[in-house]
Amino acid sequence: MPVTRLSTIGLLVLLSLLLSPLAHADDTYPSRPVRLIATAGPGGNPDVLARLLAQKLSDSLGKPFVVENVPGAGGVVAAKMVAATQPDGHVLMLGDSGGLAINVALNPDVGYSPLKDFTPITALATVPTVLVVTASVPAQTLDEFVKLAKSQPGKLSYGSAGYGSIHHLTMALFEERAGIDLLHVPYRGGTALVNGLLTGEIQAGWSGFPNVIALIETGKLKALCVSILKRSPSLPKVPTCDELGYKGFDIATMIGLQASAGLPAPIVARIQAAAAKALREPDVTERMLALGIDLQENGTAQYRTFMQDDLVRYSEAVKRLKLSPAKAP
Repeated sequence: MPVTRLSTIGLLVLLSLLLSPLAHADDTYPSRPVRLIATAGPGGNPDVLARLLAQKLSDSLGKPFVVENVPGAGGVVAAKMVAATQPDGHVLMLGDSGGLAINVALNPDVGYSPLKDFTPITALATVPTVLVVTASVPAQTLDEFVKLAKSQPGKLSYGSAGYGSIHHLTMALFEERAGIDLLHVPYRGGTALVNGLLTGEIQAGWSGFPNVIALIETGKLKALCVSILKRSPSLPKVPTCDELGYKGFDIATMIGLQASAGLPAPIVARIQAAAAKALREPDVTERMLALGIDLQENGTAQYRTFMQDDLVRYSEAVKRLKLSPAKAP
């Protein structure tokens, strides 16, 4: 038999051996328990969504999905850890705009690239914030708050969940639009931010809905506007910044599902299909509605495009606002 024919046969056998695991990856995945990394502590939005999703994925895919909380540095700690794992789908992350856009924009040397070191699987949810002020602030509306801030530049203080958090960037961008100057007080997390409001350490802040809905309803905090273009069913009486004159003001963090770079396409498709099914379950949609979280169903290509656009948007904002990379996580 000619050597060339033997070489061809050998090459075909080799290709068959190499490709066969990928061809059957969707049938065999997962082969063991899956670690589902939440980039926040217990009770945070990524954690709540992760626990709902874990149960649904366990039921659909036949292996336990175990939530593991890895908070720290606005998602950077978790992102570094997941980026270094094997791309076999047994370690997944619920990453958000904080770790995958804002902190990368603040610190280009953060240690990973959101577009090169991860496989985007699917978008899961967008999480808006609401601007709240303490009951003692003599402003009932957004316009009154802006006028008050302009009357005493640098005196009114606002809190965030940390330097470079979505709360920080949202207020920095709002300050730019409104032409006001506030004093920034960074905390370690959204719960600490709300505690700062309740104790009077700060006067204002953008907060995730779950931490403040009850406080708004009881009058302990006043809600001035929400950060997205449409009113939220969770706070239907609270106007948007857009309708109050700040046209196009639309800022929300996106939570999505990622794995390390190189996850085979059949596994991506299997996880994406299971996640999409989970997001349609009534108990999931009802729970997310109560938390003010807008569920999404975007495929891998759409989600990658969003990640690219998100990084560009926050990179431009960081440069324009002259935020200091030295203070980044």
